Amino acid sequence: MSVVSAPIPPKKRATVEELLAQMEATGKTLEIIDGEIVEKACDLPEQDASGPSHGFAIAGVMEAVAPFNHSAGSSKNRLGGWWICVNVHLRYPAGEVYEHDLSGFRRESHAERPSQFPVTARPDWVCEVLSDKKRDYVIKPSTLHDAHVPHYWLLDANERILLVHRWSPDGYIVVLRAAAGQTVRAEPFEAIEIQVSELFGDD
Repeated sequence: MSVVSAPIPPKKRATVEELLAQMEATGKTLEIIDGEIVEKACDLPEQDASGPSHGFAIAGVMEAVAPFNHSAGSSKNRLGGWWICVNVHLRYPAGEVYEHDLSGFRRESHAERPSQFPVTARPDWVCEVLSDKKRDYVIKPSTLHDAHVPHYWLLDANERILLVHRWSPDGYIVVLRAAAGQTVRAEPFEAIEIQVSELFGDD
């Protein structure tokens, strides 16, 4: 006599309302990853990236791309054309909610600065400073690719390496690998040269 097992019900996915409630209750930075509410990896004490190097890298990238964070043509010294955000929660169609280290939106597509929580507009660029290999190399880029996010940067603050990914139908393509000491033009900000060392807080 064969035994027919009951189908396993689908896992209940966390909601934005639950995320907000837990953030307010705990005061922690939380995300929804694989349908579950989890603490942001760089805030976990067991993560090597929780030290100052992570914060220096975020500040370094923000300073490097700052010339774009203005309206286009507002000054001869400002390239403009982008909204650049630090530590803003973004919600993706699959229900994931990530607080990216940095994200950017082209002003030609987004006339108003994203302001809601979480932001639901698709970013044109995302940057993560490596804090959890599985999340930053696999889970998050998979979600970003499904959402057609054009550009994904990944910085390793310990190894002092920059990887620049470009969206393609079959997956992200690494179009630039660079290390501290090199000078690069990294899309989508290839209009300027970037000293990779400065991304990691070097003068």
